[in-house]
Amino acid sequence: MRKYEIYDQETGGTIGTLLYYDREKTWIAELEEWLDEWSAPLLFSSFVKRGIYTIPRDVSLLWVKERVIPSDRQNISSILATHKLKEYDEMRLLELSEGICSQDSLAIRKIDKIPGHVEKRMRKNLTGMIPSDDKTLICFFADDTVKRVDLKKLSDIEGVEKIMRNEKLYATGKVGTGGYFLTFNDAYDFPAATLYKAGRSLPIRKQDFITFVQKNVLDTIEAGEELSCSRQNIAYMVKQDQLTPIRENVMGNLYLKEDVLKNKW
Repeated sequence: MRKYEIYDQETGGTIGTLLYYDREKTWIAELEEWLDEWSAPLLFSSFVKRGIYTIPRDVSLLWVKERVIPSDRQNISSILATHKLKEYDEMRLLELSEGICSQDSLAIRKIDKIPGHVEKRMRKNLTGMIPSDDKTLICFFADDTVKRVDLKKLSDIEGVEKIMRNEKLYATGKVGTGGYFLTFNDAYDFPAATLYKAGRSLPIRKQDFITFVQKNVLDTIEAGEELSCSRQNIAYMVKQDQLTPIRENVMGNLYLKEDVLKNKW
């Protein structure tokens, strides 16, 4: 991850922090909370007005694009060659320009460490998610809280109704870059902060889920050892509906230990 301070060249004051995740090529702008809709960068003012200081990846990218040479510029090839760039790279171009733009007095500079208040904010980022059959999400957050989020309560987020109706789309849900959002098909993003606020806390930790899996999920070999039988016997039991896998794979199935033990009774 690359880290930059967004600062005002005229006042020297810090406006925020810009994070760049190289592998995903994702930008996230984290703004200072003293900003209001008038002092925030114009593109971010509507978010600040609503008390949102972590800017979504698409809007953060737009802010970066405003500050670099557009990819469709007529002489872009010669510009890239001048700067010894083999291909168009927004991150490299932003560094070369130091984020300076004629529209305002803002600029960027590299920093070595994420500011403490940003790290604190990131404690509410996602670390994991389990999509339930009833269209509620079990969300794990970096502060070790676990919350159940009902998608029906997120009706103001674009794409929610479509996701709830489409099982295949719902199944694509995964944690996005840096845990900043939950994304479905990489097209619909749900901010982690929104999920954190909307979720109902559960009296359990992520480690409890991990411990449960470690102690209560068996592969085919382990199931055979528990029942003192061969893989062929396990396969026969599955075929006879005596044992139901919780996950099937060509490399082997997974079973709940309690289901395996029932076959001892």
